[in-house]
Amino acid sequence: MQDHSIILNTALAHHQAGRLGEAKAIYDQILHANPRHPDALHFLGLLACQIRQYDAGITLMRESIALHPNAIYFNNLGNALREHGELKQAIDAYRQAVALNAGYAEAHNNLGNALREDRQPEASMHSCTQAIELRPNYAEAYNNLGNALKDTGDLESAARSYEKAIACRADYAEAHNNLGNALMEQGRFEEAIHSYRRAIECDPNRALMHNSLGVLLIARCDLVGAAASLRRAIELDPRKPGVHNNLGNTLRDLGDRENAARHYTIAMELAKEVIERHTGRLGPQASTPGGPAADPQMSLAQAYGALGNAWFGLFRYEEAIENYQRSLELDADESEVHHNLAIAYLKTMRAEAALAHARKALELKDGSAILHVNLGDVLRALGDLEGAVRCYRSAIARSPDSDTAHTALLFCLASTALQTVDEYLADAIRYGERVASGTKRFEHARAPRGTRPLRVGFVSGDLRVHPVGIFTESVLQHLDRSRVELIAYPTSDVEDDTTARLKRLFGEWRPLTALPRETAAQVIFNDNIDILFDMSGHTAFNRLPVFASKPAPVQVTWLGFFASTGVKEIDYVFGDRYVLPPEEEHHFIEKPWRMPDGYLCFTPPEHDLNVGELPMRRDGIVTFGYLGKLAKMTDEVIDLWVKVLRAVPDSRLLVKAHELDRGLAVEATAARFAARGIDASRLLLEGGSPRKEYLAVFNRIDIVLSPFPYPGGTTTAEALWMGVPVVAMKGQRFLGHICESVLHAAGFGDWICVDEASYIDKVREVTADADALASLRGRLRERLLASPLCDAKRFARNFERALDGMWQAYEEGVAQG
Repeated sequence: MQDHSIILNTALAHHQAGRLGEAKAIYDQILHANPRHPDALHFLGLLACQIRQYDAGITLMRESIALHPNAIYFNNLGNALREHGELKQAIDAYRQAVALNAGYAEAHNNLGNALREDRQPEASMHSCTQAIELRPNYAEAYNNLGNALKDTGDLESAARSYEKAIACRADYAEAHNNLGNALMEQGRFEEAIHSYRRAIECDPNRALMHNSLGVLLIARCDLVGAAASLRRAIELDPRKPGVHNNLGNTLRDLGDRENAARHYTIAMELAKEVIERHTGRLGPQASTPGGPAADPQMSLAQAYGALGNAWFGLFRYEEAIENYQRSLELDADESEVHHNLAIAYLKTMRAEAALAHARKALELKDGSAILHVNLGDVLRALGDLEGAVRCYRSAIARSPDSDTAHTALLFCLASTALQTVDEYLADAIRYGERVASGTKRFEHARAPRGTRPLRVGFVSGDLRVHPVGIFTESVLQHLDRSRVELIAYPTSDVEDDTTARLKRLFGEWRPLTALPRETAAQVIFNDNIDILFDMSGHTAFNRLPVFASKPAPVQVTWLGFFASTGVKEIDYVFGDRYVLPPEEEHHFIEKPWRMPDGYLCFTPPEHDLNVGELPMRRDGIVTFGYLGKLAKMTDEVIDLWVKVLRAVPDSRLLVKAHELDRGLAVEATAARFAARGIDASRLLLEGGSPRKEYLAVFNRIDIVLSPFPYPGGTTTAEALWMGVPVVAMKGQRFLGHICESVLHAAGFGDWICVDEASYIDKVREVTADADALASLRGRLRERLLASPLCDAKRFARNFERALDGMWQAYEEGVAQG
């Protein structure tokens, strides 16, 4: 036995040095002489597991335990079982280890780690705590405790535990990375970036760290930096489909669709390889993959999730949904997959299906702010605005610096009457103060303008077929370039034919899409912009935090939103006497700047569409219409429209919305009317369509019914252009006045009603005289085109005078200051 001990030590020395062949030869030599030598059996089993011969290795380790049961053997067996995916058996082995040696800190820590993977966070915390009690400076145990705390949603405690791990071992890269994850979920982005960079300093060759940094840089809009980090992660480990998906997302947002598709394809191939390895076959969508071998640690459920992500990145939502469902069939407790599936359902207008998955994601991971935002988005799509607001506030409570959560909340509040204006403004101001906190503001020392043109910038993600594009294109065409130089700062890479036309109207086109806040602000400042327009407010693709840096001396919000931004660095809000009456100025912290005729100028569609005959004459029945989002059809709106349908016997209502592409939405909408006594035969429910086909639908409508408190602006102008009158309700704030502004500018202010009774009376009046309605229909487009609403030259001159006035006020203020 003494000789065997000496030989065993030699084998162990080879084993620890990585000379596995030499070690195995000596273990075999010992076992040839003594087949029941427990140490040789055990370490040969460990070696087999190291070279991924798990079945043989685990068998050898169990034989060694049968000969010599001890805590170390059971702990090592637990490690091998866990690596092999036998988590339940691994937990049993760790429990045996601590039962044999209650003071075995490493086994308690490993047990805690395994329990966490088994989604038993409370039990995990207990085991990790025991390990720390036994070894007070046990960095790994603090790290694992942090992971368990993070799983429970207690991000602050998790962060403290990671910090303790780092205090025990300053170069602990994984703890720095995990601390970054916890900080990121709390919205503490700058601190998280510092933690990720520190992790990379400690271990620059870990792909995980570079991927973590890349994901956060995506959230910070630093897409160039994100791409660099993700490429480095792939260089270090090309087998991770999730990292290829992340890089694909980044490149897609950078506008590099070709390379984005390439990385999505690689992600698919790697995920399919995992599926083949687990199932022994490829799924129905699969083909034999090439390239690097797939992540050997990825489970089948994770592979289907990664495959779903790749399809999602390619905008193939049905395929994404199918693979997310397969993933959840295998592992129903994966929060991220539930979250992604909910988003995919939302993308395909199936909010009802999304709801259960958004709720399940939160049940599994309540501490994540983005999951609360997602549930809020689902509830808003379903019309539960109060529930949506609660979710957005929960997200902000968990991540106060989350711009996404604040924007979602403020958009939802501004588009409803859930809060008073003062309450909304308080929320908006809190947002503005937060984005301005700690922000370095630019100093402007401009020489007097003299006769030079003003340099005017437009920051928008909607320079396309969108209200922003529709209401600016004709104006920009008629601006005097000797008075105004136009610079576009698009914040989205979504483009269409309108974008192509708009590009020709700007002197410079400087995308901000890939730039972090500080860089974007510096670009604008370096461009010597005089007046900078925010064209988004609290909508998608906004860059309001950039405005908090004051990159231009005069800043204005116009067109993209309908309430105060809350950013005090924005000087003016563009409006008119209808949307911004003097008695409502206090609704904004921005100063009102009123255009004389109206604050909108409609660009007529490019499509060659004639106004059709009056449908009620052709069909013998009055057809009312609403073309817009279902979310605007609140219970109060439907209650009034039901009264309208009853007031005009045998009339019907045509509703056209993208959400109605799905049968469930059609059924739910019909059910809302049925509950009020309106049969489905009186409803025409239709899904979305391209703009020309959408505009042609107005030829089937006699009168458009505008909703409230969120009326139509673009749809009102389009209806008038197609010869269809619009009956609207007078509002109580900017949002509710938008339709009023359009109708007044077009010369039809008498279609604005003050209450439900006058709304119904107006409908009766208009439908009672078919000849008058037919005559109006035939000349409505001509009247519209001759009105201030479509007089782009007139609007351009008014716009130029407004710019001159703002700049003059600025120069006078500088002189007085």
